[in-house]
Amino acid sequence: MRSVKTLTIATLLAATAFGGLGAAPTAQAITNEDVALNGTFRATSIGDYAQRNDQYFGEPTVYQTWTISSTCISTQSCHGQVSSDQGWTAPIYMEDGEMWKIKRTVPNWERCEDGTAFSGNQTFFFYPVNDNGGFQLGSRVLSGKDKTVGPSGACGQNQWLDIAMPLRLDQLS
Repeated sequence: MRSVKTLTIATLLAATAFGGLGAAPTAQAITNEDVALNGTFRATSIGDYAQRNDQYFGEPTVYQTWTISSTCISTQSCHGQVSSDQGWTAPIYMEDGEMWKIKRTVPNWERCEDGTAFSGNQTFFFYPVNDNGGFQLGSRVLSGKDKTVGPSGACGQNQWLDIAMPLRLDQLS
């Protein structure tokens, strides 16, 4: 009889230690709407930490307001459009369930001493983050990089101009 009582107490203690005898909480399913980015965002390209051709070199910080509209065909694949208050519009997409990308051409980005100018290819990469910088779906803060690269050979240089800056997006609405 004593062994049954001991077994019952041990079972109750173990059940209490591991969450009780109640039902486990149900996992929430992630929907396409949870992944999509929609709304108004403040985009900050942080010039204090800019790198020019992989060397730290201060650039002006750039502030923009973006309006993003996207739809997702799955939790891994989304497409849409972003419009900036600086007058440009570009496609936005995400193909891996985490990293968003925007690619656009910046006309007359690299100016030469002789007055000529060359376009640059700008790419924004970003993903939603928690307070520690880790990935967190649904966060109103996103972090990443703003990188622009000019063509090799521009301005008589056999090397492309490459400027990368940390990027922060804060959802306003």
